[in-house]
Amino acid sequence: MRNQKKLLLEQLDRKLKPFQGTEKVIIPDKGWIHNIRVALNMTLEQLAKKLNMTKQGIKKIEEREFSESISIKSLKEIGNALDMQLVYGFVPKHNSLENLVAFKAEELARKIVLRTNQNMKLENQGNSEDQINRAIVDLTNEIKEKCTNHYGIRFKI
Repeated sequence: MRNQKKLLLEQLDRKLKPFQGTEKVIIPDKGWIHNIRVALNMTLEQLAKKLNMTKQGIKKIEEREFSESISIKSLKEIGNALDMQLVYGFVPKHNSLENLVAFKAEELARKIVLRTNQNMKLENQGNSEDQINRAIVDLTNEIKEKCTNHYGIRFKI
């Protein structure tokens, strides 16, 4: 099972890799639809006609895109009407899903070890900094192992 989970993470990382760098793209002030339509010298009426909609319908779509409440389906339809293709994906904030799992495992391990150490300090049984760091590393590895072995481990990602 571990190999399947690790393989899944690696496959998804490969699929997400082309999106790296796209998080730096700056969305135009009035949204992509409006700006592309204007750049193509296309009126609201012309785009509306391509989509069998009204001018007001297109205006509402542009507003929904700007307010981030537009559906992926609508974006695809508009893209097709503009002779463009919608590209949809996610960019891992930690460069890969595997790194994300490692980061979250370490975060959880640190929280657990420090909480345990705090309780031990209250009983005058605190650990040294080295012992704490080793415990964090060991627990991180254990959590990562469980995460790649089972789908059952849950932590806020």
